Amino acid sequence: LPRVPAVLKKRLVKLVVNFLFYFRTDEAEPIGALLLEHCKITKEEENIFSISFIEEPERKYCFECATEEQCQEWVEALKRASYEFLRRSLIFYRNEIQKMTGKDPLEQYGISEEARFQLGAHRQ
Repeated sequence: LPRVPAVLKKRLVKLVVNFLFYFRTDEAEPIGALLLEHCKITKEEENIFSISFIEEPERKYCFECATEEQCQEWVEALKRASYEFLRRSLIFYRNEIQKMTGKDPLEQYGISEEARFQLGAHRQ
C-alpha cells in the first residue's frame, strides 16, 4: 500500500522527567503528552528524530528541529529521560561508590535491606 504522507504540525514541546508534553504554539495548556517508557528514540535525518513505542511500533512520532545540534541535544535528553535509564544509572553509580568507599551510599538514607535487594535484583 502506498504510504500516506504525514501532515506536519508546528508544536512546542517540553520535557518534564519522563513526559514529553506538546502544545499548540498559541496555547499555554498542553494538548497531549508522550510517556517516554518502552520507547525508541532514533535520529532519522540531519535535524529529524523520531519516537516509536516497542509495544506499538506503528505509533511513531517525528520531530524536526531547527539545527542538527539541537536535534542531537533532544535525542540525548530523551534517551536519558526514562525511568529505566534512571534506575540503571542509580544502580551503576551506587555500585561504583561502594567500590570506592566500601560503604553503601543508600545506607545513610535508611533504605531497607529488602529495598536494596530489589534494586540490585533487576540488574541485566
